[in-house]
Amino acid sequence: MANVIVTGAQWGDEGKGKIVDFLTESADVVARGAGGNNAGHTVIHAGTKYVLHLIPSGILWKDKACVIGNGVVMDPVGLNSEIDKLRGQGVAISEANLFISDRAHIVMPYHRGLDQRREILLAARRIGTTGRGIGPAYADKIERRGFRFIDIADTAVFHERVAERVAECNALFAAVGLASMDAAQVTEEILTAAARLTPFRTNTSVIIHEAIKGGKSVLFEGAQGTYLDIDHGTYPFVTSSNTTAGGAITGTGAALRKINRVVGVCKAYTTRVGSGPFVTENDALGDRLHNMGREFGATTGRPRRCGWLDTVMVRYAGIINGLDDLAVTNLDGLDGVSEIHVCTAYELDGARISVPPATVEEMARCKAVYETLPGWNCDISAARSIGDLPKLARAYLDRLSELTELPVSLVGVGPDREQTLVVP
Repeated sequence: MANVIVTGAQWGDEGKGKIVDFLTESADVVARGAGGNNAGHTVIHAGTKYVLHLIPSGILWKDKACVIGNGVVMDPVGLNSEIDKLRGQGVAISEANLFISDRAHIVMPYHRGLDQRREILLAARRIGTTGRGIGPAYADKIERRGFRFIDIADTAVFHERVAERVAECNALFAAVGLASMDAAQVTEEILTAAARLTPFRTNTSVIIHEAIKGGKSVLFEGAQGTYLDIDHGTYPFVTSSNTTAGGAITGTGAALRKINRVVGVCKAYTTRVGSGPFVTENDALGDRLHNMGREFGATTGRPRRCGWLDTVMVRYAGIINGLDDLAVTNLDGLDGVSEIHVCTAYELDGARISVPPATVEEMARCKAVYETLPGWNCDISAARSIGDLPKLARAYLDRLSELTELPVSLVGVGPDREQTLVVP
């Protein structure tokens, strides 16, 4: 397999972990270049459920190298907990198969407090973040006062800088009634957690370069989705990093010209978590999916907002990411739906538009233009090839491809690795 980027074509939670896990069989290295432990990838194999937050999904395969790149913001305490849980499930993790960038920024305990403070101040306009401190960590990075993994090595300077930052944060916390933090305790917590991770620390850009130079295949695992991208998403209801395909390049140090394919992942319908406009949101569909035990966040457990497939979004994601093809997941979520609605365009203030507007105010005024397709009204979870799907399910995929102007290459009909169909 060539060097491939996998990215979300919606608001995240598209099932990228499952697709990355499936493609990992043909890869040698799996690298992640953005986000933090606010993202969650769920992979089910042989009846066992694995939930990953920072570690690439490739860790579930033997003899695969996994990279946490420079563009990721890393919570050392959370990462240690994730490692311990995976090891408890029998997953082998060592410095031979996990590499963490020495330039990855650290999520500090006070970042979670800053996250909470911001949501308090925003009140009704709150973003609806996971509260993991990801935004404030990226803000400190951009303001050039963050801590990279390598910066912790100089403990004397680290102590001094943490004391200064905690004093600043405590003043902000007091103003909104949040508890203050102890600088010595913060420092000790991070140093203790980081010490366990030090054997994994290295220049991961070199790891990726040497792998590609040696003819190995690298799979770049996206976090979140296109419409959570800080530049191209539904701003300000976005995350704090570049979640599009370009973020995989800057977030790992890989060479742009070495990328051979970009795969977009979308559900057969649409979901999002948190606040912000959602043109195709449909409460009845959401209730149906939730009652099936579907669409609860892997990180927070929050029920996701649900709606019909929005091909305006997916088509534009194809443009932004330079998508070569689509992996469509959760097709089985539409089993039993007699009439399936698909959004083909928006109406904004009486005018029909074919790309998402730039502002959330405009997007909130958009009305979905739907076409209705007949459902297949049967269980497709046992399908193991495209030919096993009922004719109406295949027709739905064909129409999705036409509307997004992208070929469908993979189809998910269930959570297990074996429930991934390859389109010839």
